[in-house]
Amino acid sequence: MREPTVVTVVAADYFQSYSVVGLLAVVGVLFVAVAFGAGRLLRPVVPTPEKLLTYECGVDPVGEGWAHTQVRYYVYAFLYVIFAVDSIFLFPWATVFAADGYGATTLVEMFIFLGFLAVGLLYAYKKGVLTWT
Repeated sequence: MREPTVVTVVAADYFQSYSVVGLLAVVGVLFVAVAFGAGRLLRPVVPTPEKLLTYECGVDPVGEGWAHTQVRYYVYAFLYVIFAVDSIFLFPWATVFAADGYGATTLVEMFIFLGFLAVGLLYAYKKGVLTWT
């Protein structure tokens, strides 16, 4: 009988990690299937003519089917995304700065970064983008 080699041991560990993922996938599919099956068995089924009608929510359409959307709403969304993503960069900076990793260099770089943000915000304010009308 041969001793297991390093390759077979590594392969066994490799496939064992995938078996855990496969097992979790099967458990997830079974959970959803049982939930849908229980819902089908336990729900009351009483079809009435009102329930079989097509229902669309919302306001009845009046006028043309073409609606104009103002561009400024996209600008608000774009500004939000810019500042949300930029604020995410502040958390790693605070972690590095608190860990005393780089000190003054990190502080100067972050103030340069915040300066660019301030210039962008000032530009948006001067262009009148931030006025909600």
